Amino acid sequence: MTATIIDGKKVSSELKAALAQEVQQLTEAGVRPGLAVILVGEDPASQVYVRNKEKTCIDLGMHSEVHRLPADTPQADLIALIEKLNASDAIHGILVQKPLPGQIDEKAVIGAIAVEKDVDGFHPISIGNLLIGDEGFVPCTPAGVIELLRAYDIPLEGKRAAIIGRSNIVGKPMAALLIRENATVTVCHSRTANLPEVTREADIVIAAIGRPNMVTAEYIKPGAVVIDVGINRLPSGKLAGDVDFESAKEVASAITPVPGGVGPMTIALLMKNTVESARKALASRQ
Repeated sequence: MTATIIDGKKVSSELKAALAQEVQQLTEAGVRPGLAVILVGEDPASQVYVRNKEKTCIDLGMHSEVHRLPADTPQADLIALIEKLNASDAIHGILVQKPLPGQIDEKAVIGAIAVEKDVDGFHPISIGNLLIGDEGFVPCTPAGVIELLRAYDIPLEGKRAAIIGRSNIVGKPMAALLIRENATVTVCHSRTANLPEVTREADIVIAAIGRPNMVTAEYIKPGAVVIDVGINRLPSGKLAGDVDFESAKEVASAITPVPGGVGPMTIALLMKNTVESARKALASRQ
């Protein structure tokens, strides 16, 4: 069996092309979608992510603001900036880049973002809406996984899905989204007994555990779909996912590579959420 390689670069490019057209239409109608990203401190990986978000905004014709604050910024100053952005008509999405320095309470910061501008989807109200099935912004990486599966016509209804990892960022919202799609979901984690045995029952395996090359062929039922959310920097400097790609692709029917799989979708979904927020802002004016 030769696994289909699920190409996140291609799917994200198609999504961004459609978004660019919508940005143009909204701008002509008087609302230019705007995203504000706040970076506190000098974390090198965060700086790369923020630059990528800024570049994507500009490429799509969106309004982009990046607020770079020193690492010793008091929490009150950060929240004051968020409140200013909440009130700005030019900004439709606010994202605070994580990790944050130790003096700042991440929950307080996320809670300060207006729900209608929470394009990262981590506000408690956004997560609550996801769990009860109401409309709202969804965390970008899990939403990107669903878009990838749809793009490759991979059915979810009635399928068994195993998620390896229970983080608030990926594992938990991923489970809620898959339930919304009528899949039967098992959430696995570091305390799961006989993990390979559990995941071999699944039609879809989603790895988001943060351990390079952990998920080998023995975790995968022949013909299963494998989605690798992990991104790990090896001592050699190379990137590796949570899935051992070479062994897994021999048994999977479809698999995402790292890089070039889920990663490009995360930023594309962030832009999609921001454009949707701008669309709602325009509708509220009319």
